[in-house]
Amino acid sequence: LKPSFCVVRQEFVMNRVKVVAGQLAAGPVQSRPDGTSDFQRGQRDFSTASTTKIAGARLYGGGSDDHPCYDFDSPVKTYTNGVSGPNNTRAIVGSLNGEKIQIPDVDSAYNTPHPEVICWKPEYKGLPDALQHRMKFGLIIPSTNTTVEYDFWTMIKSNKDLAGIGFHAAGILIDAPKLSSDEDMLEFLAQFRRQILVTVDRVMTAEPQYLIMGMSLETFFGGWEGNQEFKAELAGRCGLSLSTGAEACKAALGKFGAKKVAVITPYQDIGDKNVVKFFSEIGCEVTRIVGLKCGSATDIAHVPAQWCEDVILNHLDGPDVDAIVQCGTNLSMLEVADRLEGVIRKPIIPINAATLWFALRQCGIMEPLYGCSRLCREF
Repeated sequence: LKPSFCVVRQEFVMNRVKVVAGQLAAGPVQSRPDGTSDFQRGQRDFSTASTTKIAGARLYGGGSDDHPCYDFDSPVKTYTNGVSGPNNTRAIVGSLNGEKIQIPDVDSAYNTPHPEVICWKPEYKGLPDALQHRMKFGLIIPSTNTTVEYDFWTMIKSNKDLAGIGFHAAGILIDAPKLSSDEDMLEFLAQFRRQILVTVDRVMTAEPQYLIMGMSLETFFGGWEGNQEFKAELAGRCGLSLSTGAEACKAALGKFGAKKVAVITPYQDIGDKNVVKFFSEIGCEVTRIVGLKCGSATDIAHVPAQWCEDVILNHLDGPDVDAIVQCGTNLSMLEVADRLEGVIRKPIIPINAATLWFALRQCGIMEPLYGCSRLCREF
């Protein structure tokens, strides 16, 4: 980019740098829950926007006529092909947070032969998904997000040891993506909550074994307690464990022993306040935060790498920072983080890399990932 771009951006970004002890101490923008003022469980409304029934929902073994939920306990279940078979649930302990994770059996009764089938062999019965035979993740993203899937597939396809891992994505309908003010951002989150559970229902029809939340702001909302409430809402809907960006950042910072962090986000002030609240509650000090104040959810994907690099080098890094964290899943920073870590000599944690890293490690997939930050290579 031309030098003039960096000069303009430097002046522009300086106006956005917020020292946490100052401007971020401001109060809520309006009466609706903003995540920062006396947050309590139950303030958010996750009521579904749809009452559409899913044909065959009960074939997943649990749930009800209007949403699928895995049954992990019965020794036998009926699969989506109508065949009853073993229900060999695997229970493991997440290596990063100690949670019990139940991996559903999504294989045992498949490839059961039809009487007229040809060339079938007995060893075909119960084989896993042909392409996602190692782990099949359900990925929840906003319908406006064009980055998460690209980043995730880049990480998997660039690391051949991870063959057999894949994602089935479902988009959360976002019909008003404008984010040019705090009020817009809170409305965006309200839309998200009205659609999140029915989106989980849709992704469940692919029979994933673990969920990944590909939208980060809601996972920071309300601090640590808000994150745990959000996880409980989704797990209660479908039975699966899940990776969230906020908890992934917590685990990542713990691996590096980082306590003082600087943060780059695409958010408005209310989003940055929730990020600061979360990190403060997990024992980290946010020394500096830059919110790029992108005008819409789709606008975030148009932020150039040079802008992010300029923010990191000229406005976030310093002797009072142990690590740099990037929030906002529609902002791709895999390449920037991997390259700049060697320049500033400290970890940079891109939200998409951290979220996928957390999901893999929780599920016992421990191979290093290259090209997407020290976190994924070293831990």
